Amino acid sequence: MGAYPLLTTALPAALGVIMLGLGLSLSPADFTRVIRYPKPVAIGLACQMLLLPVLCFFIIKIFALEPALAVGMMLLAASPGGTTANLYSHLAHGDVALNITLTAVSSVVAILAMPLIVNFSLHHFMSADKAIPLQFGKVLQVFVIVLGPVLIGMWVRSRFRSFADRMQKPVKIVSALLLAFIIVLALVKDWPTFMAYAPLVGAAALSFNLLSLAVGYYLPRLAKLSQRQAVAIGMEIGIHNGTLAIALALSPMLLNNPTMAIPAAVYSLIMFFTAAGFGWWVNHVHGKALQAENASPP
Repeated sequence: MGAYPLLTTALPAALGVIMLGLGLSLSPADFTRVIRYPKPVAIGLACQMLLLPVLCFFIIKIFALEPALAVGMMLLAASPGGTTANLYSHLAHGDVALNITLTAVSSVVAILAMPLIVNFSLHHFMSADKAIPLQFGKVLQVFVIVLGPVLIGMWVRSRFRSFADRMQKPVKIVSALLLAFIIVLALVKDWPTFMAYAPLVGAAALSFNLLSLAVGYYLPRLAKLSQRQAVAIGMEIGIHNGTLAIALALSPMLLNNPTMAIPAAVYSLIMFFTAAGFGWWVNHVHGKALQAENASPP
């Protein structure tokens, strides 16, 4: 059995389950919260959708990544926040409601922004004969695969709230297992390239991850947002939806380039450790501020 049937069935299914899990935790209020709290949402989205791709571009230049890896890094930078950010934000005493809103909104915005960033990256880093632009039909396909399960999950939650609450934990466990499977698949698909570039890609991914956490935390603080909101945005910016980036890179119907999936796979391994370290640092260095904010009414 070749890789093609596995990729065409496993990747959309895995991504669908993960996005369904996101939908089970969302309600329309998570989107309307943007109107009530526009400043933190706007700052979080600006960091994630505008600033991070620019910073990632310069990191690619500094580390002189080969074209396919460069496109993979930009694909990662354009991806929305991962659902795991909500858990890490909770453990670090961040504003989880803000995390949920940012994840919901950025997932919608990213589907529209990712083709623009990816197509720019393909034309900038790769020669014309190797570039495979994401055309409108492919973008529409991704839109359905990603947002379709989210809408289904939200509908289930609106009609069967208790069932949705019970299913959140099992779906998260399955999502974590599927994420691990996708990472392994991405590495196996291009193992020689991974072994050849692992130190370089690892250094670039770690640099981008640490920079993402720093930008997500310090810019909101400079903008006078609360400590809890800064922690939430830091986690949201630092934890990307690597599954989406890997799925786009590996899918035979989309980019179909295993090398482009390597940065997201490596980043997905690194970010859990750095996010845990970031949460520990925030709680120990700024623990008193967080305790004061948690004790006060929202």
